[in-house]
Amino acid sequence: MLKIINVVGARPNFMKIAPLIDAMNRFPDRIEHLLVHTGQHYDRKMSKAFFEDLGMPRPDIDLEVGSGTHAEQTGKVMMAFEKVCRDTAPDLVVVVGDVNSTMACTITAKKLGIRVAHVEAGLRSRDMAMPEEINRLCTDVLCDYLFTTDLLADRNLVQEGVPEEKIHFVGNVMIDTLLKHSERASKLPFPEGLDVTPGEYAVLTLHRPSNVDDRDTLEGVLEALHQVSERLPIVFPIHPRTEKMVRQFDLGHYLENAGAGRGFRLIEPIGYLDFLHLNMNAKMILTDSGGIQEEATVLGVPCITLRFNTERPITCEMGTNVLVGNRKEDILSAAGKVLADPDREYQVPDRWDGRAADRIVKILMDDDEQ
Repeated sequence: MLKIINVVGARPNFMKIAPLIDAMNRFPDRIEHLLVHTGQHYDRKMSKAFFEDLGMPRPDIDLEVGSGTHAEQTGKVMMAFEKVCRDTAPDLVVVVGDVNSTMACTITAKKLGIRVAHVEAGLRSRDMAMPEEINRLCTDVLCDYLFTTDLLADRNLVQEGVPEEKIHFVGNVMIDTLLKHSERASKLPFPEGLDVTPGEYAVLTLHRPSNVDDRDTLEGVLEALHQVSERLPIVFPIHPRTEKMVRQFDLGHYLENAGAGRGFRLIEPIGYLDFLHLNMNAKMILTDSGGIQEEATVLGVPCITLRFNTERPITCEMGTNVLVGNRKEDILSAAGKVLADPDREYQVPDRWDGRAADRIVKILMDDDEQ
């Protein structure tokens, strides 16, 4: 019996761990697994919605570490997770993504002599100002299994000196989740009260410190988006960090609802299925998030990424994604091109087929037999 701890730390991790739990549940005689939620990001209402949307079990253990500086959060996770590992004695820890919990649990497990598998390994932005890039680098150098989403990630790992036998190109577990739930999401009623027409609006996510923590930068981004919203209404599930900075910098006038066919539609962050429904019916997506770039590629929706780099370059090479940074004129230019000609040739990357989790579990079970 292979004893596994699956770790989630923040909401994006839920979409990555859910298909793995499904795949592991198909082999109850081979795999025993626990779900540990570090509580790095925890909103009771939102977490409940995600667990219900994805059909995930409640966490077996919630570390409830809460917020704090990067060092505080990482330290709290390591101390709490060490006790879990000592108490449960797993054979393997599975971490996903690139949040602080990913790195913290990897370091903790390895120091206890426990094998670790990283799902979504090898992604690189080459931007050391991003905390996530540091988490990715530290995690990948330590892990025993490196499960990658595309061959560009494989190449990154090989160039960094990772032994090839550790690297496994399996596909994208986030796309497993999207494909599993897309039909269900498509049948949801269109959200009431937004005063927008399916196919005739944009979706925006905006939260990165590089975009929202400096007043001049944030104002330039909002000014550009305001001009876009004069031609296409923008549905904006506003992140608490962004909302705080908009208030602090007194920039709320850029986010007004100008009526039918214009302006912003501010809403609270929503559950996975509702957000997927919004994205699949959008004319374009504007984002500074990571996984949304991948989801937009599979949905075939033009994606404008408000960053100067991406750890997911495959979405630009093959998919619907374009990088524009956060300069007003570049945002307006990219949005104008989509509005003028929304059709962009794209391909879905290899193995983004809904079976990545199955491949991962097979590799783990095959190794356990040896």
